[in-house]
Amino acid sequence: MGNLALGVDIGGTKIAVGIGNSDGEILSQQSCSVPKTEDPEEIFDLVEKLIQSEMGNLNFDISDSSVADHFACCGVGCGGPMDKAKGIVSPVNIAAWRQFPLKSRLESKLPFPVFVDNDAKALALGEGWKGEANGKLDYMAMVVSTGVGGGIVLDGKLLDGNLGNAGHIGHVIVEPTGRQCGCGSFGCLEAEASGTAIYAITGREPKEAPDEIKERCGTMVGRAVASVSNLLDLDLVLVAGSVALGYGEIFFSAANKEAKLRARLDFSKDVEIRPGGLLDSGPLIGAMSVGWTGLEAGST
Repeated sequence: MGNLALGVDIGGTKIAVGIGNSDGEILSQQSCSVPKTEDPEEIFDLVEKLIQSEMGNLNFDISDSSVADHFACCGVGCGGPMDKAKGIVSPVNIAAWRQFPLKSRLESKLPFPVFVDNDAKALALGEGWKGEANGKLDYMAMVVSTGVGGGIVLDGKLLDGNLGNAGHIGHVIVEPTGRQCGCGSFGCLEAEASGTAIYAITGREPKEAPDEIKERCGTMVGRAVASVSNLLDLDLVLVAGSVALGYGEIFFSAANKEAKLRARLDFSKDVEIRPGGLLDSGPLIGAMSVGWTGLEAGST
């Protein structure tokens, strides 16, 4: 078994593929936009082409079984919901993929094991491995980007839930009479603070939003974090994603202010919301963490 991992990150607007080693170092990577299509095969074909291109950059050929001498695994972080055990995904922000058998389709193309998990849960693994949560046993990692997702680590273990969807903080209700969410409910965090929501509210790309919208986005995140912190006894939440990191101080200041206002129990009142430590590398390091974690679980 080799010491390389293939990482695949599939979000609502971008697909990224990278190759890294067992030390968490990314050796090569590339990305492209998710096509606006109703054809599920068009998206998968793009994923496959990116993988072939990325492997070719380091002179590997996925059609050659000997590549398994160099690669230990493929880890995939994908938007949810999903059935983790079966590797079947139905991302809210990729309408073409409903009950798409992502794991088995990738396994048919790659001569080494494939492991699939939610992209925000993948980030939580990555932050615990190489990021700001290294050494922490209890924390949450969040992505605020096209959508909003989360991954929760308690007592040193990533929470899975019944089908592998634990941590979906994007569907915590923050405005009971708020906007309709892609999930069908109303007032979800994702419907109020995601890049998709901000575009719908302002008619502008999220990066062009006025300061009051950036501040409101942080406030909504802080409100959701307070509820989760009260529920699960968490004192650290790491937030990544293009919206949160792009908004910077105005976002994090508003988020922490709201969390302090709403989380008032002795064990939750000191909850801290900070930027994720992996920055732009987070999605791929997280995806590779899914692979390494899957291998480790299979060997125990």
